[in-house]
Amino acid sequence: MEILGVKFAPLNVPLKRRLQTLAAATWTFAIGFGDIWGYLITAYLLLYTDITRYFLLLYFLWMYYDWDTCHRGGRTELLTKVVRNNVFWRYFCNYFPLKLVKTVNLNPNKSYLFICVPHGILSMGIVGSFATDAMDCKKLFPGLELHPITLDQHFKVPLFRECVYFLGFCASSVRSLKHLLSTPPKKPYTGKATILVVGGMSELMESTPGTYRIDVKRRKGFVKLALKHGTSLVPVLSFGETDLYNQIYRPEGSTFRRIQNYIRSFIGIPPVVVWGRGFFQYSFGLIPKRLPVTVVVGSPIELPKITDPTPEEIDTYHDKFTKQLIELFETQKHNYIKNAEKVTLEFNV
Repeated sequence: MEILGVKFAPLNVPLKRRLQTLAAATWTFAIGFGDIWGYLITAYLLLYTDITRYFLLLYFLWMYYDWDTCHRGGRTELLTKVVRNNVFWRYFCNYFPLKLVKTVNLNPNKSYLFICVPHGILSMGIVGSFATDAMDCKKLFPGLELHPITLDQHFKVPLFRECVYFLGFCASSVRSLKHLLSTPPKKPYTGKATILVVGGMSELMESTPGTYRIDVKRRKGFVKLALKHGTSLVPVLSFGETDLYNQIYRPEGSTFRRIQNYIRSFIGIPPVVVWGRGFFQYSFGLIPKRLPVTVVVGSPIELPKITDPTPEEIDTYHDKFTKQLIELFETQKHNYIKNAEKVTLEFNV
């Protein structure tokens, strides 16, 4: 039903679909506004409660003790297993729905660095595929200990930090990545996969429906780290990720983009104007659109272990990775993109 240009949801939507929408909305508001709510709730408990504030002070002591955990491999699976297996994530993944596809079997005794593109607005596909067990990622890649990466600033926010910790996330710092690539997996795992959405906030600002603009050519640090530790690179494409939200988009060099970059330099996150759908209508809101997202994991690129790689060596393997990423996109896009012949992988330079 459409009224004044607003397309409303029918009244007879099955309960299961309503719960799926609720799950998608809950995670959207949690990850989108979690930092703000973490600080606001903390301030309220400190200023306006009599007893809880003392427990909060004990929690601050725990935060101080636990401050570097995000750089040292994150929480143990004993603590994350229950949260990652929660039925909530089944509803979340089935909302779109999400699908995780592997193109080859990975050696369970090796270390891998999954390089994921595009970021999209909130990386829903990567979160559902690797930060939860709803897509059976550990069965799809047996033997591998999985560690998704997110902004290290999330781990500094009281209360909210526990949400990202209990999903198995680690910080997006060089220190954290070095630790993950250099340490052996914990038993019973025999190999390790670190999940990095390399484009980050730059790709977020490029995300618009029907486009795949990625920021890989300017990012070479991941190749340098992989070479230093002899870690195989694995290209990962999240088809449909950029279709979940509309965005007011302006190219690099425009006044709007300069404002975004200026604010980002202070808070780490650029301000964006995005819209998806609402609870009871499909025309606007902050909930992602109900559109399929398929995360495709490509073939690994074997890298030698070079303690101090030269710029030429880094460029050589970066070019090799880029070519394999393009090949993965071209061979898989017809399976997951409408009018695929008109869509290409665009590189920001």
